[in-house]
This record gives sequence, C-alpha cells and structure tokens, in this order.
Amino acid sequence: MRWLDRAILSLAPQAGLARIRAKARAQVLMNYDAASKGRRTYGWKAPATAADAAGASRAQLRQLSRDMIRNRSLAARGQAVVTGNVVGTGIMPSVRMEDDADGTAAMDLLRAHLLTPAIDAYGIHALPGLQWQVMNAVFSDGEVLVRRRARNLNLDPDLVLPFQIQVMEADHLDLSITSHGRNEVIEGIEYGPTGRVEAYHLFDQHPGATHRITSGRFQSTRVLARQILHIRRTERPGQMRGVPWLAPVMMTVGELSDYQESQILKQRIASLLAFFVEASADGEVYAGTEIERLEPGAVIGLKEGQKVTPSEPPAVDGYADFMREGVRSIATGLGLTYESFGDLTGVNFSSGRMGRIEMDRFIQVWQQQIMIGQFCQGIGRWTLGAWQMVRASHGLPPVPRALEWTAPRRPMIDPGKEIEAAVKEIEAGLNSRQRKQREMGLDPDVIARERAEDAARDPAPSPAPPPANGPNAPAIPDASDTTDEEDTANGGV
Repeated sequence: MRWLDRAILSLAPQAGLARIRAKARAQVLMNYDAASKGRRTYGWKAPATAADAAGASRAQLRQLSRDMIRNRSLAARGQAVVTGNVVGTGIMPSVRMEDDADGTAAMDLLRAHLLTPAIDAYGIHALPGLQWQVMNAVFSDGEVLVRRRARNLNLDPDLVLPFQIQVMEADHLDLSITSHGRNEVIEGIEYGPTGRVEAYHLFDQHPGATHRITSGRFQSTRVLARQILHIRRTERPGQMRGVPWLAPVMMTVGELSDYQESQILKQRIASLLAFFVEASADGEVYAGTEIERLEPGAVIGLKEGQKVTPSEPPAVDGYADFMREGVRSIATGLGLTYESFGDLTGVNFSSGRMGRIEMDRFIQVWQQQIMIGQFCQGIGRWTLGAWQMVRASHGLPPVPRALEWTAPRRPMIDPGKEIEAAVKEIEAGLNSRQRKQREMGLDPDVIARERAEDAARDPAPSPAPPPANGPNAPAIPDASDTTDEEDTANGGV
C-alpha cells in the first residue's frame, strides 16, 4: 500500500477502503498470466529495448547465420527457397514513355545497361544476378548496402549510362565513428537532427578480406545517403537495421543438425557387427586370428567351452517423425511451407494449393516491399537521373516517364483451371489484361509487340471454299435430265 492510500485511509476510512478495493479489482481485471513472474515463465526474457538496440549481437547473429548457411543443409535450403521464389529468373524492368510514345529505343538502352554486366561495378553480373545476391544477403545478414558508383562515359566508352552499382555487405560499416559534426553516427550510419539518415561511413575493403589489405589500417569514407540503397526487412516502428531471417529458428536449426549428425553416427555404429568370445572352462581365451577372417557363410570352429556372443547395436527409432516436426518448425518460422524443403509425402492437390496460397502471399510481400520497393525502384531512380543528365550530350533516346518492374511468374499448380479463371476475371471486368499479365510475370508491352510481329509474319489465310449447299454452290444436275448417251457412258442400258 502506497503512502497516499494510507493517508486517505486514515483521514477518510470509507473513501480509502473504496479506493483500495477499486485498485484490487483493477489489478485482477488487468492481470495477464504471461506477464506474471513464476515457475511457468521462468527464463522468459522481455527487455524493454528499442528496435535497433541489438548492437554487438547483430554482428554475432550475422556471422552465425552465414556459418549455418555454409555448413547446415536446412539453413541453405531456406535461403535457396526464399531467394528462388522472390527473385527467380529476375525482376525485369520495362519503360513507360510520355504520351505512350514508342519505347523500343529506350528499352534497348535499358537492356544494354541493366541487363548486362555493365551495371555491376565488378563487371560480373547483370541485374538479375545482382538481385539474387541482394536477396541472399538480406536473408543471411538481415540487410545489405548497394552503392552507386559514378562513371565518366568519356573514360568508360563501353557504358551507355554513367553509373554502376556495388553490392556491399553490412560489414563495410565503420562502427568506430560516433559523430560527424552535430550529427550522431550509430554503427556507421549518420543521422540528422530529425532522425533521417544523411550518410553512411563505409570501408572500401571488407574488414574480413585480410589478404587484400595493402595498408596497416582501414580508412572509411563518408558516402551521402542518396548514393546508398539500404535494403532490409523492418518489422518494428523506427527500426533502421535488419536482423538475419534465421534468428527466430537458429537454435532449432543448430540443434536439429546436431541431432541429425548424432543419428548418422548412431547408424554407423549400428552397422558394425562385432563378436565377443568367452573364455573356455580351462580359462583359455580366443586369440582372434581366425575370427578376423570371418566372411559371409563361413563356419568358424571354436574350442570346447568357448561361446560367441554377437554385439547388440543401438536401434534408431523415431528419427523420421522427429526430423519432420523439426523441419516443419523451421519452415513455419521462415514463412515457408514444409513441402518447400523437399518432402512431398502425403501431399495432394488441395493441401499443396492451400500451402502455396499462404506462402505466395509472403513471397509477394517480400517482392513488393523489399526487392521492388527498395532495390529496383532505387535503381530506377538512379537510371532515370543518369539518363537525363547525359541524354543531350550523348544523343540518347527520350527519357521514359517511369520504369515498371515485373516479378517472375509463379509456377501454376493447375494451368488449365488457373488460366480459365484469369480469362473469366478479365472478361467480368474484375481485372485488366495488363495487370493480369504482370501478375503472371509477363511484360504487356513485350506481349503486344510480339503478337503484332506474329500477325505480320504469318501469311494471310486463304479464303475458305463455299459450302456445298450454299447459295453459290454449283448446280447438281437432276438424273431425269441426263441423255441416253450419258446413261450409256455411266453403264446404263
């Protein structure tokens, strides 16, 4: 009881008692078992920390996640399923021109820069390959940085636009800097007075690349935020950093992998069959020279009184059920289906489709909010800005009004039924043909152009012959009109 309650109780007992009773009732009404402290909640941790208060543990989680993906098949499979479904063969760009002008030349330029290794600062991957790297890093590290590298077209004549991009892991952030002027720097990210990111402090070399270090210390560079794309999945208000996607299931992945290894060792022991020879009545033991040559079907003679006892290898029971439930727990934590990890036992069309519907929803969210919303649209802004800057000086085609991005086609479970449903949806006015084509991973402009090309390439169909009983059909002579000579020629008499 607080001092105020005691004072009110001493001065006005009835009012004080009513106050105490009301507080007791409120405490009972607002009680949550999960928030209580006791045996059932022992060991539960509920720190009141901000979304980005992970600090040093973020780096540890990142390193553990990478190691699990390198050495544990379940973690590698989870990353492959996520990236394979989100990126697939690539999220492709298309142009939208002003006043619906012809965008053929603009699309050719876009392909020459984005869909070739010219876009990569290392000259290795085209845009789909970089998308694959970005999504892999978002899964394993929780975040990834993409830096715009300005280029001079006079010095790089092979480029059509004056920029390239460099994909950088979060390890490039300089954690030693705490301020820049009046701005605060937290884990290498510089924040302005309003909390907006103004710059990133980055190492040119990866801190772990010791074989490439040419100087005794690292030097970080302050890079303005408009030159950086910070790709990550944020789940809490105010969250600026990402965490590895394996974090909620990391303990399960590690323990399940350890269990699997122990079961494999147990099976190896179980496959070994040993024999133990007891001593005879006179105390003589078996030397082991003959039994070492034991072969299938062999008959081994023993001395009188000696007895052979085979070993009893340990049995492996419940392995499949335990692994199945463990993998199902990992898949649930990652937002994937259990079947996507390779086990289709007991799956029929209905159950497979229901699981795919739920997983496809997550895939669409990751495509729109992470890959398209953060990465592709950022690349689009850089592309249009660089295009506008050098268009006049280098004779480039008109700058598109916007770039649109089409995610890869989702595999159909029943193409006949799904295509029929899409056609009915368009005919009923519930969807447009262009939007439906994009949902299927197709570019409407490419389809329209190719259909026109097909129509121009195919020869004009020849006119169909008139029907046998139509108005223009030739007259059939009546048998009564034939002459005697025609009857004779046809075999008549």
